[in-house]
Amino acid sequence: MATNLCRVLPACSRVALKGRIRMSLPVTSCFHQQIITRMHHHEVPEPTGETRTESDTFGPIKVPAASYYGAQTARSMYHFNIGIPTDRMPLPLIEAFGLLKKACATVNKQFGLDKKVSDAIAQACDEVVAGKLDDHFPLSVWQTGSGTQTNMNVNEVISNRAIQILGGTMGSKKPVHPNDHVNKSQSSNDTFPTAMHVAAALELNRRLYPALKHLHDALKKKSEDFSSIYKIGRTHLQDAVPMTLGQEFSGYTHQVAMSIERLKTCEPRLYELAIGGTAVGTGINTPKGFGKFVAQTLKDLTKLPFIDAPNKFEALATHDTMVELSGTLNTVAVSLMKIANDIRLLGSGPRCGIGELILPENEPGSSIMPGKVNPTQCEAMTMVAAQVMGNHVAVTIGGSMGHFELNVFKPLIIKNVLHSIRILSDVSHSFTDHCVVGIEPNTNVLGRYMRESLMLVTALNPYIGYDKAAQIAKKAHKEGTTLREAALALGHLTEEQFEKYVNPKDMV
Repeated sequence: MATNLCRVLPACSRVALKGRIRMSLPVTSCFHQQIITRMHHHEVPEPTGETRTESDTFGPIKVPAASYYGAQTARSMYHFNIGIPTDRMPLPLIEAFGLLKKACATVNKQFGLDKKVSDAIAQACDEVVAGKLDDHFPLSVWQTGSGTQTNMNVNEVISNRAIQILGGTMGSKKPVHPNDHVNKSQSSNDTFPTAMHVAAALELNRRLYPALKHLHDALKKKSEDFSSIYKIGRTHLQDAVPMTLGQEFSGYTHQVAMSIERLKTCEPRLYELAIGGTAVGTGINTPKGFGKFVAQTLKDLTKLPFIDAPNKFEALATHDTMVELSGTLNTVAVSLMKIANDIRLLGSGPRCGIGELILPENEPGSSIMPGKVNPTQCEAMTMVAAQVMGNHVAVTIGGSMGHFELNVFKPLIIKNVLHSIRILSDVSHSFTDHCVVGIEPNTNVLGRYMRESLMLVTALNPYIGYDKAAQIAKKAHKEGTTLREAALALGHLTEEQFEKYVNPKDMV
């Protein structure tokens, strides 16, 4: 008896090449058609349209003729139809796999792999790295915890593309075999963690570091521009002693500088690669020095200082380095949360808030209150910070699941780490360009707060003592007068003395 699984499974999605998130292939629609309900565990519904036959250890299977992936990918698409299309394996990881497989093919050529096969694999890998084959990597993050299906997806795509380059027949596994040639001297257990490190290192260097530097430079310029603008500081949300607006912004500037420094501090461990450990870390089925040579080749390809991991058992069984990186990203999020909150609170108003800063007006803020403008860039940054904190919780749990010789939360870990890097990068650019560079001081409000502040009385401590200074502050607060008026009324100071001792510029 047949049933239509369209009612059960998500509707198929079409290719969306625009933007970073590319959706699942049209060919996945084959899995949402009429399917026999009683199936053997290895049976997968056949696609509609033109097909070819691929095979694996479970037997032959039909796949779309135009697709480069093979049998194992097709089975995974069916058995792990989870979160598609939004939760596809991140493209930076696929790019990293392309670099890794090219490096492995290059090293394997030195150890006897046929030059034509190696060169064809390398050419196919270049296309993977360039994003030309993105549509052929449709698998969900939510699969085996070792990432085996994705490793095989990569092997199959590169194999079939290399076969095509050499004039062969896709699906024949000749003259390029996905396991024997593309995956030669490798295991999913060492390739996936290696690709994780490569992807994270690439994204840090080309995306997050420039974004944070962009934010840092903008904040630094504001701290310099505001260096002679005096204001009242705040502690415990209450008035404190004077400072300059530039000093306040210098704190934000240094927070971002330290964010970059913290990331740089944990970065060296990211360059240690698991490749060469194969199944459990012993390096079975690899020639001597394979991991070292692959790391050197990746270093040459990426211009990043990748090295052979000193202990392959740790590199496969744990992902402490990724947890450390995620924790550092979490710290970056904490810093950005503080900066964004401060700026939106200082810009609150315009009539009934603190109002010390004038923030850029980018868009209407309300569908019901005419003229309202909101600190939307600050809000976006705080939401990103919250998401990164949540991602770190998932990475922490995943990192703790390194049972025995293999951590099996690898896809979850890299998904969340790459997501954190991406959104922190994007929001840093957005916040800088659409908020920070346009911030202006509200000098009228800043001056009024300075004149009315009771905490200027702190400057009198060395001259009349803490107790008398406190009397002045309390009297002024209770009676709604100025500090000068209270000081003169109490007889603790002359007007000339007050003017001499209470000068905000001398207090910063």
